[in-house]
Amino acid sequence: QVQLVESGGGLVEAGGSLRLACVASGRSFRSHILGWFRQAPGKEREFVAAVAWSGWNLYATSVKGRFIVSVDNGQDTVFLQMNKLKPEDTALYYCAATPNTSNQYDRDYIYWGQGTQVTVSS
Repeated sequence: QVQLVESGGGLVEAGGSLRLACVASGRSFRSHILGWFRQAPGKEREFVAAVAWSGWNLYATSVKGRFIVSVDNGQDTVFLQMNKLKPEDTALYYCAATPNTSNQYDRDYIYWGQGTQVTVSS
């Protein structure tokens, strides 16, 4: 079992920045890849980024160059630094964990956090 707790969401103006955090705990969480997903009202949940505790990472095309995913092994925390935010980035952001090598689809993920809301005003 892996537990995930997100924090750091909020309201920001377009062009601004926010940093989300996801604290992981439980058995074998370090053998899992951590992913960030988001879901806007009326839309399907979509992949944002994935990161391994080794530092390997992967980004969706829509956020590449603006978002940075990283890990802090000492704090058991994964971060999503979001820069140059756009109104279309507004969504509920989720942290998730998977033991699978396939990690770009929400169906691959087993454990989910409760989500943190990000709202970008124009």
